[in-house]
Amino acid sequence: MEQPKSKSIITGRLQNERQQLEQELDGLGPQEMTLPGVVEEWSVKDVLAHLADWEDHMSVWLEAARRGEPVAEIEPGLTWKQFDEFNQRIYERHRHQSLEEVFDYFHQAHQHFMEMVAAMPEDEMMARRRYKFIGTGAIYNWLGSYANHDRWAKTKIRSWKKKGKQLAS
Repeated sequence: MEQPKSKSIITGRLQNERQQLEQELDGLGPQEMTLPGVVEEWSVKDVLAHLADWEDHMSVWLEAARRGEPVAEIEPGLTWKQFDEFNQRIYERHRHQSLEEVFDYFHQAHQHFMEMVAAMPEDEMMARRRYKFIGTGAIYNWLGSYANHDRWAKTKIRSWKKKGKQLAS
């Protein structure tokens, strides 16, 4: 049976997953947040930049689609199938930024993202096939992917923290 869908449900899910991610960050010091190994060579800082960049892009894609512009590329020169290359670009774009810069970006991008979600009419959120760049689904499903993205990050960080504690003992 399909789960009920509504704007309030997805908004709550996005908020809940972000809150859980933020709780997972509690207790980590600045030096720990820049250590590699959370996701391959990525640090916590890199994971946060990754999440922020994806959230930042969503509003760009959505606004272009609303204007009737084709959103044929995930980013200039990359097709929608080139997620790994896109993720590498994100890493390269932010890896030399300070932890403070990334944290500011992480919070600002999320605030902007949640404002975009809050302003989106529910019928737009639920409409299937409304925007070509998302295929046959609805923006609602993409928003669920953003909640899953935060859960993924929380899980990776938690696992990395546990591994570090095991090595220290």
